[in-house]
Amino acid sequence: MSGHSKWSTIKRKKGAADAKRGALFGKLSKAITVAAREGGGDTEMNPALGLAVQKAKGANMPNDNIQRAVDKGTGSGADAETYERITYEGYAPGGVAVLVDVLTDNRNRAASDVRFIFSKNNGKLGTTGSVAYLFERKGIILVPKDGADEDELMELALEAGAEDVREQESDYRVVTAPEDFAAVREALDGASVAYENAEITMEAQNSIDLEAGTAKQTLRLIDALEENDDVQEVYSNFDISDEVMAVVVGEEIRH
Repeated sequence: MSGHSKWSTIKRKKGAADAKRGALFGKLSKAITVAAREGGGDTEMNPALGLAVQKAKGANMPNDNIQRAVDKGTGSGADAETYERITYEGYAPGGVAVLVDVLTDNRNRAASDVRFIFSKNNGKLGTTGSVAYLFERKGIILVPKDGADEDELMELALEAGAEDVREQESDYRVVTAPEDFAAVREALDGASVAYENAEITMEAQNSIDLEAGTAKQTLRLIDALEENDDVQEVYSNFDISDEVMAVVVGEEIRH
């Protein structure tokens, strides 16, 4: 599991995501609205909308909120909004590559905010193409080890079109091409295989190991970006060993 994934899991367990549920719902609503506007309001015909709705349901977002977001995107709701997709690229401390996906109704505000966050947290905003080549779009499904037999999972996932099944510390990482993601997820659902997360994401092709001091700075930058209202997703290529993560988490708790 990447350092970014480890940190996200730790934050969920600490309840940080729940404490900011209102902000999370706002981001999820925005993603649903844009997906519905670009591809229509039918989740069966619009895979992007289906993924956005699935992510919202996974966060326990109320169905009424989801429907309002869809209605905004299809024009059947009031106060329709127009959002623009922008991707920013930059570097965190230690030379870590960072991709920032933004949905905003104000390009100038978003650019200013992202630039300020990088600068304030010892990072640097880069130019278009500076780090994007280090990432590849993949479908990722995480299956807990205690909920599946490795051989059975591998056979099921590969037959459904998965590229790979990788064993990790506490789970199996099922990797797919974006176009095969839905079929693999449906195969796991059909076999009643429980998974803790399923999404199409940007997977780093290499990683940078961080020591405690740099890890703390990098995580502070990642957190600041993810807390911004316009930022939808943050991807990075850092890795943090369990030993270093324990030190960082211990310092966070003490503070």
